[in-house]
Amino acid sequence: MEEENVVRLLQRYRRDRHILLDFLLSGSLIKKVVMPPGAVTLDDVDLDQVSVDHVLNCAKKGGMLELSEAIRDYHDSMDLPHMNHGGSTDEFFLVTNPEASGSPPKRAPPPLLVSIPPPVISQGPVFAPSPVVSLSSVEKSESFNSNDVRELTVDDIEDFEDDEDEVEAVDFVRKPRRNTNDAADLMAKLPALATGITDDDLRETAYEVLLACAGASGGLIVPSKEKKKDKRSRLMRKLGRSKSENVVQSERTPGLSGLLEILRAQMEISEAMDIRTRQGLLNALAGKVGKRLDTLLIPLELLCCISRTEFADKKAYIRWQKRQLFMLEEGLINHPVVGFGESGHKANDLRILLAKIEESEFRPSSAGEVQRTECLRSLREIAVPLAERPARGDLTGEVCHWADGYHLNVRLYEKLLLSVFDILDEGKLTEEVEEILELLKSTWRVLGVTETIHYTCYAWVLFRQYVITQDHGLLQHIIEQLKKIPLKEQRGPQERLHLQSLRSKVEGEDLSFLQSFLSPIQKWADKQLADYHKYFAEEWATMEDVVLVAMITRRLLLEESDQVIQSSSTADRDQIESYISTSIKNAFTRTLQAVEKSDTMHEHSLALLAEETKKLLKKESTVFTPILSQRHPQAIIMSASLLHRLYGIKLKPFLDGAEHLTEDVVSVFPAADGLEQYIMSLIASACGEGNVEVNFRKLTPYQVESISGTLVMRWVNSQLGRVLGWVERAIQQERWNPISPQQRHGSSIVEVYRIVEETVDQFFALKVPMRPSELNGLFRGIDNAFQVFSNHVVEKLASKEDLIPPVPVLTRYRREAGIKAFVKKELFDSRLPDETKSSEINVQSTSTLCVQLNTLYYAISQLNKLEDSIWERWTRKKPREQITRKSIDEKSTSFKQKGTFDGSRKDINAAIDRICEFTGTKIIFWDLREPFIENLYRPSVSQSRLESLIEPIDMELNQLCDIIVEPLRDRIVTSLLQASLDGLLRVILDGGPSRIFFPTDAKLLEEDLEVLKEFFISGGDGLPRGVVENHIARVRHVIKLHAYETRELIDDLKSASGVERQSGGGKIGGDTQTLLRILCHRSDSEASQFLKKQFKIPKSSV
Repeated sequence: MEEENVVRLLQRYRRDRHILLDFLLSGSLIKKVVMPPGAVTLDDVDLDQVSVDHVLNCAKKGGMLELSEAIRDYHDSMDLPHMNHGGSTDEFFLVTNPEASGSPPKRAPPPLLVSIPPPVISQGPVFAPSPVVSLSSVEKSESFNSNDVRELTVDDIEDFEDDEDEVEAVDFVRKPRRNTNDAADLMAKLPALATGITDDDLRETAYEVLLACAGASGGLIVPSKEKKKDKRSRLMRKLGRSKSENVVQSERTPGLSGLLEILRAQMEISEAMDIRTRQGLLNALAGKVGKRLDTLLIPLELLCCISRTEFADKKAYIRWQKRQLFMLEEGLINHPVVGFGESGHKANDLRILLAKIEESEFRPSSAGEVQRTECLRSLREIAVPLAERPARGDLTGEVCHWADGYHLNVRLYEKLLLSVFDILDEGKLTEEVEEILELLKSTWRVLGVTETIHYTCYAWVLFRQYVITQDHGLLQHIIEQLKKIPLKEQRGPQERLHLQSLRSKVEGEDLSFLQSFLSPIQKWADKQLADYHKYFAEEWATMEDVVLVAMITRRLLLEESDQVIQSSSTADRDQIESYISTSIKNAFTRTLQAVEKSDTMHEHSLALLAEETKKLLKKESTVFTPILSQRHPQAIIMSASLLHRLYGIKLKPFLDGAEHLTEDVVSVFPAADGLEQYIMSLIASACGEGNVEVNFRKLTPYQVESISGTLVMRWVNSQLGRVLGWVERAIQQERWNPISPQQRHGSSIVEVYRIVEETVDQFFALKVPMRPSELNGLFRGIDNAFQVFSNHVVEKLASKEDLIPPVPVLTRYRREAGIKAFVKKELFDSRLPDETKSSEINVQSTSTLCVQLNTLYYAISQLNKLEDSIWERWTRKKPREQITRKSIDEKSTSFKQKGTFDGSRKDINAAIDRICEFTGTKIIFWDLREPFIENLYRPSVSQSRLESLIEPIDMELNQLCDIIVEPLRDRIVTSLLQASLDGLLRVILDGGPSRIFFPTDAKLLEEDLEVLKEFFISGGDGLPRGVVENHIARVRHVIKLHAYETRELIDDLKSASGVERQSGGGKIGGDTQTLLRILCHRSDSEASQFLKKQFKIPKSSV
């Protein structure tokens, strides 16, 4: 039975698999399906042998599907464990039976030998997709189930070298060649290439150019496979060589072929690509009598001479072909040396042909090959004449202009220059650097490189490599190349015109060739030297070379921009002054920040700052001045004078306020004076005797003045300003959450008390005599701080009037309209204003309001302790004051010991009352508006009783009592009672035309009032009964008026109205406004007629 189920499941799986594949292959999910050899339609393909995963991946990528590859993937995966491809590394399937495998091994697994490659420089982003490497290449001895562990041997290295053809397909996704670290922003100011060519593409094309130019001199041969025999020993020697030398020592085959082999390795070109390119170039030259390799259109010739069969993988071929097509587009269309002129339509023809060649790879093999051949023929007819047009004084056909257009040429040449660095130690130059540079000269003709371009590009490459590797040995080479760059008058007329034509626009800035390469160098050097105290703090030995680099590049760029240079020494002096000024300021700022962050408990910060400034100046005079004085003889005078002024700026506020001899003054003055004396000694030693006084007069000397009795008051004022700032900050950062269940106030008041107590401690720590006026100033400042705090708490509190909906317009009873009309009218009149204003009202939550109340109560309760503490400490300090200032003590009799914080107490209590009142109003008129204000007693008293509101009010009351502190409980509950009574009066007097009250409803209203009263008394656990009775008295009176008949109310209203309707009272004790509103809520014609006749009140209508 189980076997039958298994067979049935397999049949169902096979059928569903066929349906899925038919849907994928016949639909539009896949761009194109290429049949395997021998198959014409899908009926000829065995779908059981097609990998579904492969088909799905192609559908996701939207690319072309080759069924032959799908079939191969299916068979390759048969030998491997099944994976669910779910993306999780925690799930897997066992090939073996876990029960029969026994217990896991008790010993640790053998260590895995990991080879860490050297750091390499990234040459730009790689946009090619990640390759899919077939697992079929994994041999059984190296399968995932293998337990053999062996070290990597030389034979393995040789095997890897022999498999270059197989891994060439994924060669383009290699790791970045260099680690860019600080050079990420150090890029030549050149616009991006339109085709998106990567740095790897440029590097490979540059090598092809080099081979063509080397072949022009007869040095191009196709190496045989036998040359691999000695590769193993050369590789191991290279891996084991010492890296301590500045120039890499290596062994190579003598002659041009050996040099090309070194360049191939340096440029990371695989042997397969090297051999293929050499053979293609030689085949391209065959039959072309009188032609040199360097006069050929290399990408076109390689496209014609290298076929698909020479690549191990189709993807590698497509990538290689795309690179050649992009190079043709960049060299002939995007960056041509000679413009198209009247033959501009040829550019479009070229683009169309390039696109058709790329498209041919996705057509059937026979049709694609025909299209490719025809397009290549047409491409040759158009491209070769364009490339062989004369430029820069050459003859037609003498130079093939396809790679010498700016800025493509300098990008290719840059890749060639990078070959001078060893691939394993990129801060070193190879031993063959001179031979390499000499060989690169052969590419100048093809790339349009001149001496100026060469020296500039080489200096740029060296400098960028220095920034990456921080190898100081490269700086001398950089300086050497920068010095070789000829000035304008040293260049020939043809080169001068050629360089003037090399312009590029980057981010809206029009740049010349030299500006594109030298301005990044100058910017980097200026940044380093503008803070040389930071960047050369430990490596000042290289600072001199960086200064020289900055001076040379600055001089070249000034000449390039045609700026008038007075003299090189004057220009250098101005730049050195700029470096000194910015670096000294930055170093002093860091010193100041460090002093401010340091522990200045035992020493004043200004005294410590003076000591640190003196250390800074000593380092400046002994380390940096000898370097800077080579171009600015008065460098130390400028540094010392600037530090004198910077420290004086920080010292002046202290000096202006120093009127009494305090510990701080005793600490600061000697340090400041010692710094000034040291500065003057440095200035005196740097200038002649005649100039000493001149330089001294330029300084603003420090002045030490006697300390007066106003120092304490100034200190108090400054500290109180700081306290106010902290109060503002504490309020801004307050989120009104309780600190803990036990401490239900906000954190801001704790922070305010902390800073206030800290200020008080510092006040009494001042070891100087104090007058009561200073203490009075301290009291006034603290009192003001708490007033500011209480005002900030309530400043964003909305007005309680904003929470109360507008009173409906008084209307009289209309028999025809009925209740529904009144309801509709009232809904329209009363709610519309609320909706328009609700978005403008800032209504805080009940919990927030409770925390604010707790915070204010904490503030006022701790105020007494603070006041008593200050007076106690003042009493202990007072005898010392009597010794110094008796007259002040005589005046202090009018200074009250108590009541110093009356202002803040008054404001805090007022804020508590306002928040309590607002909270009660918010709960009744905002949170419970719908059940209370809008729906209570609607449509009648009997159908909507107040008892239904007790539960929501109780919930709000519980929330209040859970958060509010005990001393404030009765105050907040009283506010809620008051708001509840206000809401009840609103309902029975201004409930709108939708509410109708009969005299018989008075008894029900009285019962509801009793329910509300007992709720707030809560059997003695709530408010005192007397307090509640006093509050509900006014509501009980209104309810009694509702019990009177309409005629009695009318008669009383008539007698009470008189001449002034709003004044006086009637026999039954009701004022005119109350009686009028009660009649407006009566549903009888007598009341309606009376209101119409006497008060002109309109009837309610829709």
